[in-house]
Order: sequence, then structure tokens, then C-alpha cells
Amino acid sequence: QVQLVESGGGLVQAGGSLRLSCAASGSIFAIDTMGWYRQAPGKQRELVAGIARGGSSNYADSVKDRITISRDNAKNTVYLQMTSLKPEDTAAYYCNADTVVVGQRYWGQGTQVTVSS
Repeated sequence: QVQLVESGGGLVQAGGSLRLSCAASGSIFAIDTMGWYRQAPGKQRELVAGIARGGSSNYADSVKDRITISRDNAKNTVYLQMTSLKPEDTAAYYCNADTVVVGQRYWGQGTQVTVSS
């Protein structure tokens, strides 16, 4: 089992910045890829960014110029640095972890990001 706890969400004005953190615990040795998804009201959950244990990352086209994902394997934590935030970035942000077991995925409880115009 892997437990994920997100933090860092909140209310910010358009153009502002936020840094989300996700701390993993439990069977951390089994974690391969970690990432962030988001879900706005009435919309499907979508990938924001992902990062492999070795550091390679991928981003959604809508955020790749404004958001950076990073990972500290020593602290078992993944970060999402968001800049130039827009109202359309408003959503619940969820951390996820995929383990080396095919199809095994864990989710955090989510943290709300609200961007006011």
C-alpha cells in the first residue's frame, strides 16, 4: 500500500503562483512514476504532469510553459510548481503514484486550487 498526502493548494489571483507537494509513504520502494492530475467541476480528470523515478517528465500541452514537476526521491515527495495561473486552472489537483506492479495506481485525497480573475 502507498499513501499519498497533498498540500499547498489554495486561493490565488490570476497571474500568481502556487507550489503543490505530495508526500508518499508506505511501500515507497515500489513506486515508479508519480504525477498530478486535476479535475474541474463537470469535467473529466486530466493529466497535468508526470515524472518517472529517473526524472524524465511529461506535461499536458495546456500547462507545459507554466508548470514544472519535480521529485525528491530521498523525501519521497513530488512537487508541482505552478506559475502564471489562470482561472481555467481552477480544479481539484490529485497526486498519483504508479508502482512497478502493472496497473497498480494510488491516489491522494486531492487539494483544491482556485484562481480568481
